[in-house]
Amino acid sequence: MADFVVLRKGRNAISSILHGLLNIALAVISIYITWSTGNPLIGLLLVVLSKWRMLAVRPRYWELNIKSNLVDLIVGCSFILIAYCSGRVFLPVHIALMALYSIWLIIIKPRSTEGATNLQSLIAIFFGTIALTLMTASANSIFMAIGGFIIGYAAARHIFVQGDDKDYNIIIMAGAIASAEIAWICHSWLIVYSFADAGIIIPQYSIIMTIIAFVFGYVYKSISRNEGNIKWSEIGIPTIFAVLTIAAILVFFSQPIFNV
Repeated sequence: MADFVVLRKGRNAISSILHGLLNIALAVISIYITWSTGNPLIGLLLVVLSKWRMLAVRPRYWELNIKSNLVDLIVGCSFILIAYCSGRVFLPVHIALMALYSIWLIIIKPRSTEGATNLQSLIAIFFGTIALTLMTASANSIFMAIGGFIIGYAAARHIFVQGDDKDYNIIIMAGAIASAEIAWICHSWLIVYSFADAGIIIPQYSIIMTIIAFVFGYVYKSISRNEGNIKWSEIGIPTIFAVLTIAAILVFFSQPIFNV
């Protein structure tokens, strides 16, 4: 019996190592192919194929599985699109994307605690809006609004569907619509901070949207815990800090190196 337990633990350890190596391979290869070919299609295809399990069920479960995996898909596709938009010159940003995608796949994505779920949603919003801005900056604002809706829907659902609130669909749709409206408004105010030597580009919209999403989730969870009552002692400091931070960004950091 003892030998069986040791053998099983050994197999589990080997399986975990192989799983980690495959995830690292996915992160490195998908980013590398995108950079080397100057085309995001193969990288995006690899990300989608890595989620084959969500379709390896009866078709009636596809919609639910796709919704459940939207955050992971958004993060993966965002890394690919950011790598594509970073150009054909290999820069530190490409290495950073490989490392961040590996960390996402191995450490962040598998966790299911409330804190991890919130972090996963914020990561999807941050990197998703970066990719969205880079891909739609010169397009009609409707495309940015649609992308904002999808990102907002995925992030809100990822958080609220795991709670006990029976009206979470209303909250999710409210978050998605608000996200689309903010994206549409920000399309006319696309401030982008560029760090050319590293190849890093961060839209002001992504920073502001991530802060708003954090406060929205924090305040809603506080209200839910207190049976619909607003406790300023819980939400006061985070809300004030968020408002002051956004105000400071808009007032003092709206003269970027690069303005779309």
